[in-house]
Amino acid sequence: MTPFRFERAGDVAEAVRAIAVPSAKCLGGGTNLVDLMRETIERPEVLVDVTALDHAIVETEGGGLRIGAAARNTAVAEHRLVRDRYPVLTRAIVAGASAQIRNMATVAGNLLQRTRCTYFYDTEGSRCNKRVPGQGCDAREGFNRIHAILGASEACVATHPSDMAVALTALDAVVHLRSDAGERSVPLAEFHRLPGDRPDVETVLAPGELVTAIELPPLPFAAHSTYRKVRDRASYAFALVSVAAAIAVEDGQVKNVRLALGGVAHKPWRAFAAEAELCGKPATAASFAAAIDAELAGARPLKDNGFKIELARRVTIATLTELAGDRA
Repeated sequence: MTPFRFERAGDVAEAVRAIAVPSAKCLGGGTNLVDLMRETIERPEVLVDVTALDHAIVETEGGGLRIGAAARNTAVAEHRLVRDRYPVLTRAIVAGASAQIRNMATVAGNLLQRTRCTYFYDTEGSRCNKRVPGQGCDAREGFNRIHAILGASEACVATHPSDMAVALTALDAVVHLRSDAGERSVPLAEFHRLPGDRPDVETVLAPGELVTAIELPPLPFAAHSTYRKVRDRASYAFALVSVAAAIAVEDGQVKNVRLALGGVAHKPWRAFAAEAELCGKPATAASFAAAIDAELAGARPLKDNGFKIELARRVTIATLTELAGDRA
């Protein structure tokens, strides 16, 4: 592990000052960052402990929620208002990791975790543009069973590993940011970047910018939502495909819907095409199939992961059918 200087931020202002150094990194639970430092993938000169920052979960005007960036995953999953109003989020968090990891991991850290692509972690034997820009991507011609089918590029086919972020993306979450330049807010669906020719730039965070909170808007029909995850083993593993869904059905018609996919792209994938196709249509398996087919029309599988197209299709249809049946 590369030597580093450790600082502890007592508030947001101190944190923003501390991370102004280009090589600084924020430390929350450390469940991903410390591993990356051990592997020398991350080499921060300054490590800033931000665990003393906002960890509150409070109701906003109108019935939304504001979740502090330092809130632990367990606290979010167990919060009464999250369970009641956004059950998809609770289920995604519980599906994402063991209790020990959930007890340590923070909301901001979850959003900022890096891919678990094998080639990204293989610092000695593999080329990876995400790790070393311009080096090449061995995953494209290598073993790419877990890799992206949507939004990938010649430079990178890695997937984003978060379950929580998929649920938050479906829920129209907004990320609040702070830097020396002031404050701004970014829809979570726009926070993570597709790889393009710079897969090492994973989010729209500017240098020296800090995630301070996540805000969930009032979304009454999100009380009828769920998260379904398909993985290689029953114990904790990253998603091959996951689906976060919320649906409102009236008189057999889809009045409103939110849908996001995990395990299929470089970022949590908001299924805007499927949502547009589905609104106003009958809440039937045939409608759900047509909607997800519209979303997956742009899928570009690799040699080992073509199964993800049909898997995403079936999991989405099953998830929406279950939710619509509960509403019947």
